[in-house]
Amino acid sequence: MSALYKNYARSEVAFERGEGVRLFSTTGDEYYDFAGGIAVNVVGHADPHVVNAIKKQAENLWHVSNVFTIPEAEKLAQRLVDVSFADMAFFTNSGAEAMECAIKTARRYFYDLGEPDRYEIITMEGAFHGRTLGTIAAGGNPSYLEGFGPKAEGFVQVPRGDIDALKKAITPKTAAILFEPIQGESGINILDVEFLRDVRKLCDEHGLLLVLDEIQCGYGRTGKMFAYEWAGIEPDIMALAKGIGGGFPLGACLATDKVGSAMVPGTHGSTYGGNPLACTVGNAVFDRVSEEGFLDHVQEMGKHLAWHLQQLAQKYPDQIVEIRAKGLMVGIKVSSPVGDVVAALRDAKLLTVGAGDNVVRMLPPLTVTKDEIDEAIRRMDAGLKSLASA
Repeated sequence: MSALYKNYARSEVAFERGEGVRLFSTTGDEYYDFAGGIAVNVVGHADPHVVNAIKKQAENLWHVSNVFTIPEAEKLAQRLVDVSFADMAFFTNSGAEAMECAIKTARRYFYDLGEPDRYEIITMEGAFHGRTLGTIAAGGNPSYLEGFGPKAEGFVQVPRGDIDALKKAITPKTAAILFEPIQGESGINILDVEFLRDVRKLCDEHGLLLVLDEIQCGYGRTGKMFAYEWAGIEPDIMALAKGIGGGFPLGACLATDKVGSAMVPGTHGSTYGGNPLACTVGNAVFDRVSEEGFLDHVQEMGKHLAWHLQQLAQKYPDQIVEIRAKGLMVGIKVSSPVGDVVAALRDAKLLTVGAGDNVVRMLPPLTVTKDEIDEAIRRMDAGLKSLASA
């Protein structure tokens, strides 16, 4: 009997070692990891550069309080600023914490402008922003809200991708519009670039802040460093996590100087956020993701994977309903219950992860090769064949 909380429906498979795209179970089986810890392991398992950075830093210094200057955090913040819209960063331990900081930053900005009643944030149906009381209210999923008391106020939801609904939802209380450029948890729902541009214009017209959640779709996952780049726009605030630490707990809230300057001493904090060990890992992952040709590789591998999935869709038209893909962020809408498909693929030694709308997600390391994609497709073929014959 496990002493852990029972809030996860865990598979019995346990792993003891990883190498690149491969995971090795305690029973000696080799799996191809196309779940990636849910878009986390961007440079795969046990990347030598990241491992060496951890070892070196672990022998020197793990943690000091944020009452001191932390050079590793200063370095990572500057690097993130240099490749993004932002002027400053706040480091957290997770995506939910990064979103909490983003929400607080948006509200504090208007408070400092003498408009404390402008605290409402418009979000979109199908969103997922985390599991804290604030972020489940922002996401608005009834199943995540159930049983946890009154919903935190200040969030207004509109249908995904509906610019007219957005316009109608704006009131004198509205502070910001928040969304994911690609919704991950609800089934890899890719928002149109024209919609992103329209929302940016809407924010400018009404003096609102644009807040993006790129926790899952950012950090190279789509073939650009950040998904907003595909639309040629810039947000005012953005939350990052998952890929930024490559598997080590790390998140960040990025903001322009105009907005972020509202977060003066005493407004926010984190005991562990931005500690030397976490930011050393973050810098090592950044080294890899910023290598010349890295993002081009992601785009090339994304096309390779999508092409093979389309071939499988033709082979299994009764199983595969739709392919949704941007870079190496891929959703496969299936006809069988998604849990059954994920289990069948796992039996074929291919790890994927389910999502809403009966979608199977494939989120491999961004370092995945064509040969590894070909092998994953072979295993997927075997899994779908076993499911069809069951």
